[in-house]
Amino acid sequence: PGLLNYFKTPTVLQYDEDWNVLQWGQIALVEKPVRSPSTQRAESHPVELFKLHLSSLRSWEKPWLPEGLDHVKAITDYLTEMQKIIKEKMKTRWPALEFPRQFKLILTVPAEWHENTRNVLQKAAYNAGLLDNINSRNLNFITESEAAAIHCMSILKEHNLKPGANFVVVDCGGSTVDITIRQLLDNKLSEIIERSSDLCGSTFIDREFTRFLKTKLGYNAIEKLKKSHYKQMQYLIQKFFFSRVKCPFDGERVSFHTIELGVPCYCPAVLDYVDEERRKQMEEADWLIEITFDDVKGMFDPVVERIIDLIERQLEGSKRECDALFLVGGFSESPYLVKKIRQLFSETISVIAVPPCPIAAVVCGAVSYGLNTIQNRRLRYTYGIKILDEFKPGFDPKKRLTKDGRIYRFKPLIKRDTLIDVDVKVTHKFVMDQTEYIMNLFAASNDQTRYCDEEGVFLVATLRIETPNAHFSRPMELVLTFGTTEVKASVKNSPTGETITTCFKYVE
Repeated sequence: PGLLNYFKTPTVLQYDEDWNVLQWGQIALVEKPVRSPSTQRAESHPVELFKLHLSSLRSWEKPWLPEGLDHVKAITDYLTEMQKIIKEKMKTRWPALEFPRQFKLILTVPAEWHENTRNVLQKAAYNAGLLDNINSRNLNFITESEAAAIHCMSILKEHNLKPGANFVVVDCGGSTVDITIRQLLDNKLSEIIERSSDLCGSTFIDREFTRFLKTKLGYNAIEKLKKSHYKQMQYLIQKFFFSRVKCPFDGERVSFHTIELGVPCYCPAVLDYVDEERRKQMEEADWLIEITFDDVKGMFDPVVERIIDLIERQLEGSKRECDALFLVGGFSESPYLVKKIRQLFSETISVIAVPPCPIAAVVCGAVSYGLNTIQNRRLRYTYGIKILDEFKPGFDPKKRLTKDGRIYRFKPLIKRDTLIDVDVKVTHKFVMDQTEYIMNLFAASNDQTRYCDEEGVFLVATLRIETPNAHFSRPMELVLTFGTTEVKASVKNSPTGETITTCFKYVE
């Protein structure tokens, strides 16, 4: 919003005192300072990265939110602003179509997010006006790693890769780097090994730059700048560090020229926070900070090394030779990162490439997702049900005994890390000896799980079965059908053919 040639919009909102959205996206984050240091006033802090409140980060690791604002409202407000632009563009391009009823919405989500987050996003999308029905079938989810892999399929032919070829997708985003290894199956995709990820995206280089500034201007000065003049801090990072340092850096000492940062030009407010000792040093240097080749390399190397380590571990785990490696995401355009990866992996991987517009790879792949290019997926959780079983002395704790001397336990139906084709069915036959029965379906992160209340076990669906007029001890059949984005659970009364069905999204 408000800017051209930006392929991605940051998750940032600027509110007024009544929690009305003033600005969103890039213009809510970055603002050129216009006042002299003596007239600088503290500015309201934009709210950003609020979607990370849906992640599994611990509470103190999640981004700051001001008192009175919760992440669900922020997400809904952000989608509302997005809806306004989408609706305007759709009206311009396809005026005869009715929005949102005649449009399909595909939301990409990190693969590690819990199933419940999709329910939050679905409700937020509805409240934002992106859906005409809370249960609309016009909404689909796809993981970011799957979407990136689909986009990479568009350039496989350019590199003469044919069905059976294995390729690595390294999605280098702002916060995380996700790595998945896929196999091409006649214009379809198969996942070879469970994806891996780490917090080593490009923003961690920004953090290294911030640490560097603290050595020059002082820890307290930078912290006060971030707290009271956050937009100036972001202006410094985006307009100076990103464009003049981070993007051009290629790791070649010969071609590198020392860069000068004029502090008053980018963040004049910090001058009020520098202590006397550093102020004297900076005044002698005319408030110029020199940034050398070794300084920049020191910012990049800790992050690049973690990415390389992640790739190496994923390749070792796959136990297969890979024909290509594709780098996507905004950080994949870093000449230094691409060069380091080619230096280390070119002997074993013949093709190492960056597709056009890699920053938009996930979005482009999500659009292509409608072509049904996912052939199978590797399950990240074990799916099963809660059953009443025999007590095993010496194995099961006595506190779990029921009145009739049995225990409730978790029965796995299909285990994690299983490679399963789309639309394949998994069945479980059982006998129902009551007129009403509630069947709970669970997902477990550990395939050795025995009890449904263990850590890492989640309830994903509930089926209520009522057959008051049927015969006693009725044979029943549970069928799990694994689709592209969701699992359909059906219980069939074998004698009558009556079926009860529910659906739930994959736990990723």
